[in-house]
Amino acid sequence: STGKMPQGFTDVLEEWKCLEDEYQQLQDTHRMYLQKLDEISKLQNNCSSSISRQQRRLKELSHRVKKCSKSLSEEDAKKMDEIKEKVKTRPNAFFEMEAFLPKKNGLYLSLVLGNVNVTLFSKQSKFAYKDEYEKFKLCSTVVLLLFSFICYFFVSYRFLDAILNFQLVWYYCTLTIRESILITNGSRIKGWWVFHHYISAFLSGVMLTWPDGNLYKIFRNQFLAYSLYQSFVQCLQCYYQSGCLYRLRALGERHNLDLTVEGFQSWMWKGLTFLLPFLFFGHFWQLFNSLSLFKMAQLPDCKEWQVSVLTHPLIKCVIYWPTNLCEAVWLVCLHLFFLVCACLFLNFFCIRFIWLI
Repeated sequence: STGKMPQGFTDVLEEWKCLEDEYQQLQDTHRMYLQKLDEISKLQNNCSSSISRQQRRLKELSHRVKKCSKSLSEEDAKKMDEIKEKVKTRPNAFFEMEAFLPKKNGLYLSLVLGNVNVTLFSKQSKFAYKDEYEKFKLCSTVVLLLFSFICYFFVSYRFLDAILNFQLVWYYCTLTIRESILITNGSRIKGWWVFHHYISAFLSGVMLTWPDGNLYKIFRNQFLAYSLYQSFVQCLQCYYQSGCLYRLRALGERHNLDLTVEGFQSWMWKGLTFLLPFLFFGHFWQLFNSLSLFKMAQLPDCKEWQVSVLTHPLIKCVIYWPTNLCEAVWLVCLHLFFLVCACLFLNFFCIRFIWLI
């Protein structure tokens, strides 16, 4: 005859039976999950192909509308105008749809991440990623501000300067990756905004490779002071623009994935008038930096190629100036041209073209 089972053994059997039942339910749930994934994948492919087909047919329809809209009666012309208005709204609708569909990565993301799907399929995850991008930008700017402050006032080692420049390279490269992911997920980031981060990453890399020497020591404090000032102004900008964007979202006038470089209303001038002097002073400081580097490049003992590249990274690659005087005139005119453009575009696009590079 078998004796009575110990209480502990009975508890183990009951616990195991409970786990077995839950495991069976888990298997059924996971099987259903995989089935739904297959269904979602098919729906995604159907939506993508339907959008492509709609876009192609709308393009053909637009050409036909232009041809037949010349000889129509008044009633038919009204119907044709209604069709035109509806056709104009379709691209935005397709854009919203495609934001929730998987798509191929661009060239940059393909080189960095490979063929990894970076599309986020819920509004909550999209907004959370965008919000994390804004926090990363602000926190990194604060870190760069503190590091520039330490290097300028307390230490003078090339190794620490290299760490600061490496932080700048890492920061701008990370921004370009995150912004490319946001664009893939439907964010309306402007191309110039991402492009100036590519240029900033390149120039930070050039600064990182500048060897320690007399010319570097001459320019060091000027660069650190500018970096300190730029980080400070970017913190002010982030605070001002995040407040503007929050208010626009509350009014329902902005997209949830818009960044703190978008949107402008008349009531924003109050805060902008406080920020404008800092922005314009930063641009004139950039001009002063370029002129200082240009002057260094003319010195007989200037052997570092970094000086010439940092003087002007773009125009020197395209235009050859035969004389030093002509080069100086071009350099000054170029920066003044950018300042004038910033003032003109400010009236229409607020802060979009004045963000410190």
